[in-house]
Parts: sequence; structure tokens; C-alpha cells
Amino acid sequence: MSENAFYKLRDEIENGIVTGEFEPGERLDESQLAARFGVSRTPIREALMQLSAIGLVEIRPRRGACVIDHPPQYVFEMFEVMGELEAMAGALAARRHTDADREALSGSHERCLSSAASGDTDAYYYDNEVFHHAIYAASHSAFLKDQCIALHRRLRPYRRLQLRVRNRMQISVREHGAIVEAILAGEAEEARALLRSHIIVQGDRFSDLVAGIQSMKMQAKAR
Repeated sequence: MSENAFYKLRDEIENGIVTGEFEPGERLDESQLAARFGVSRTPIREALMQLSAIGLVEIRPRRGACVIDHPPQYVFEMFEVMGELEAMAGALAARRHTDADREALSGSHERCLSSAASGDTDAYYYDNEVFHHAIYAASHSAFLKDQCIALHRRLRPYRRLQLRVRNRMQISVREHGAIVEAILAGEAEEARALLRSHIIVQGDRFSDLVAGIQSMKMQAKAR
């Protein structure tokens, strides 16, 4: 199985968990999933291990992988922490970025602009991930980078859902432009504020995210 095919498989299972297709506490049978997706049990097992690492499933002795359901407040709290971590990464990147970082940030932003212009939310999601990783790298703090990547992975399915909210992708890429400008200009506090605002979901954005999750759960139950 190619790397892209594996990511697609993992994301399908991940989406099924977040949208309620797989119920909280439900056991995810490797053989059934393998038959459903037309693959062997090996990539299924690897996908479930990765989903366990980000807290969406729990691997239990003699039961295998079981779905974990996080309430909206828990998701909100994860976004709060992510906002602070990214804010710190942006401020450090503004002070520490190198010419190579400048090129990586500018290049990843250009790819985001291209995928946003195409209207492809899935392509934008992956380009967006590269963009944020470029900020982490530009902070030149290995520990902070590791923490950002770990929490980014845990929020992956919710960030993907966010992009499906009307106009969110276009807003996101505009925010990227301001973030890149602040970092490359060395404006640490501006970069900090912009990234915190870019990440934290509150008010209407949080309501939209919760509504999107609930809507997809209702659609899953109706099938």
C-alpha cells in the first residue's frame, strides 16, 4: 500500500469516529474493517495504532481498539492549548527564522493559496499542515516543535471539519498571508497574536465546529 493510500485509509476511519459512524465505546474489528476497505489487516492495525496515539481510540487487552468520544468542551480546551503553542512558535519563528525557513514558509503558503483557489478542502488541509510545520521548524525549538506536532495530530480530524465550514478555507489562507508577513518582518508579538487568533475556536467558530460535528453524526445515523 502506498503512503497516500494509507493516509486515505486512516483518514476514512478517523472521519468515521469523529462523525459518529463508529459509536463511542464501539469495538473496531480489524477483520471487518479490512473487508470494508478492501485491504489486509496490517494497514488497518497500523491505522488504529496511529489513531490510538492521538486519543481517538483505545487499545484494550483482549478487546482490541475501542472508540473514544471527546465532549465539545474537551475539544475546545485542546484548541486553547494549541493556540498558545502555535502563538509561541510564531513569535520564536519571527525572531529566529533563517533564509531556509523563509523559503519554506513562503513556498508552503503559495501551495495553500493554490489549493484554496482550486476549492479542494482535502488538498488544502494537507498543504495547511505543511505550512504550520514550517512555522514549528522556524521556531528552532525542538521541544516546542514536538509538542506542536503531537497536539496538531490530536486535533487533525476537527481541523479538517473546520475547513468544511463555508468560507473558512478562504479566511484561513488570508490569515496565513498576514502570519507569514509578520514572521518574515520579525514582528514577534504580531505573529503571536495572529497565530493565537488563527487557531483558537471560540464564539461563532466553535459553534460552527460543534454544529458540523453534530450534523455529520446525524447523517451517519441516518444511513
